[in-house]
Amino acid sequence: MDAKMEDDTKLTRRLKGAPPPPQGQEASSEVGYIIFRGLVTSCLLSLSDGMVGLVTGGASGLGRATVERLVQNGASAVILDLPSSDGPALAASLGDRCAFAPADVTSEADVQSAVSLAREKFGKLDLAVNCAGIAVAVKTYNFKKDVPHSLEDFQRVINVNIAGTFNVIRLAVGEMGKNEPDADGHRGCIINTASVAAFDGQVGQAAYSASKGGIVGMTLPIARDLAPMGIRVITIAPGLFSTPLLAGLPEKVRSFLARQVPFPSRLGDPAEFAHLVTSLAENPMINGEVIRLDGAIRMQP
Repeated sequence: MDAKMEDDTKLTRRLKGAPPPPQGQEASSEVGYIIFRGLVTSCLLSLSDGMVGLVTGGASGLGRATVERLVQNGASAVILDLPSSDGPALAASLGDRCAFAPADVTSEADVQSAVSLAREKFGKLDLAVNCAGIAVAVKTYNFKKDVPHSLEDFQRVINVNIAGTFNVIRLAVGEMGKNEPDADGHRGCIINTASVAAFDGQVGQAAYSASKGGIVGMTLPIARDLAPMGIRVITIAPGLFSTPLLAGLPEKVRSFLARQVPFPSRLGDPAEFAHLVTSLAENPMINGEVIRLDGAIRMQP
């Protein structure tokens, strides 16, 4: 075996985690290792290979961190957020590989315009990350005031969080389906944001938990719907993160919440969410899965 083949074989064994072959094994086995390495590396995706992402709620919190990481790692990004958001300023600060699309995720016309912007400015759409969402904290019935939970508020949370997420998915994948598949048949990826509230809903979270549970519930069937086209669907369920919502709480409350996280005992950094997004985007084998990102927290009632 020549020196180059020997180097290739050692690298492939490290990649695969395999022990060295028995001494004297025929060179054909070594070639097999090298072919395996080639298959694995050819299937891996990379942000820097011109990946284009659309991020809802991209002007703040988890969405903003995701947009920043995409651009910093060589991808291009379209920020989809409300016209009143900081989207224009963020896009301008990130340069030519970022654009802003003012939109409401529940509007078909708005979302379609954002998808079209990705195609017109960057040539395609490879990734859609759903971070937009709202919440209310209201008990099912206030017995002291003899008042039920507002049905309008419940429906609004469901509409933004579930219908808005689905609206983005259904329109984004139409564009992804036009991409040329890679050697693995991959055309695109959807990453949704649920919450640990989908599993550990607290008092007053009926609407929010129902909406995030809906996102969890549709992850696998949509992944199966889109599998023939090589489009993956994954959901992240974050725990307690230092987002603008929590930033508005008193420091005493923030410290108390941080102590509820087993390890690390702190609020999550949006950059850690963004790191997981990009890792998922680059790993073609992860599909149809819900991943908790929560420091092992299980929320109390």
